[in-house]
Amino acid sequence: MDIPTDSEEEAEMPRRSGWFARLRSRPLWQRIILAPIALLLLPYFLIPLYALPFIHPISTLMLRDAVLLQGYDRRWVSFDDIAPVLVRSVLVSEDGQFCFHGGVDWGEMRMLVQETLRGESTRGGSTIPMQTVKNLFLWNSRSFVRKALELPLAVTSSFVWPKRRMMEIYLNIAEWGPGIYGIEAAAQYHFKVPASKLTARQAALLAVSLPNPIDRVASRPGRGLRQLASLIQRRAKNSADYIKCLYN
Repeated sequence: MDIPTDSEEEAEMPRRSGWFARLRSRPLWQRIILAPIALLLLPYFLIPLYALPFIHPISTLMLRDAVLLQGYDRRWVSFDDIAPVLVRSVLVSEDGQFCFHGGVDWGEMRMLVQETLRGESTRGGSTIPMQTVKNLFLWNSRSFVRKALELPLAVTSSFVWPKRRMMEIYLNIAEWGPGIYGIEAAAQYHFKVPASKLTARQAALLAVSLPNPIDRVASRPGRGLRQLASLIQRRAKNSADYIKCLYN
């Protein structure tokens, strides 16, 4: 009986190829180092994928709710099916320079850093692209680490996504209440109407609730929230010059 040689046995063994096989062949310490690097790079591979209009991204909060079996309500709606008054209200409330920056308002960021160094209380300073990538890829608690990760992601996504796509994603992943994500679910939950039928007042109330949608309930506003909504409602009426990148 012929005894197979080592070379023959190797030829008969299944060939292992590809990046996964190469990764498994690396020492454990290398895999431990590569794992967080892969997590940091993953958003940069997802950003071009999310540019496709038929892809409906989910946020980290939505993923958390799913993992914890809490459930959530999110009904994706296209940008054209969102009331323009809602878009204008959110824009003037959250990021008035949305059409003019490339993901980061650097003037606002410089002011934020100066205020922080002086020990003063600071505003958020986040643009809509920054909030979008935070919701998609990062976490909510404030930290310099999160902000350092957020800035290049915001710039990259703004370079890849058109402004309309950026706003579409943001409005479909923003949180508007416990387990309520996206403007369609928010409009139905708070006002029993579709996102396309929101009034100027309803839009303003939803916009001003965004910074803290758990405590700021759009459908049950306190006096301060009503006053803030009135201000945003007036500003939204005069926002034509600030939304040209969204409505040609």
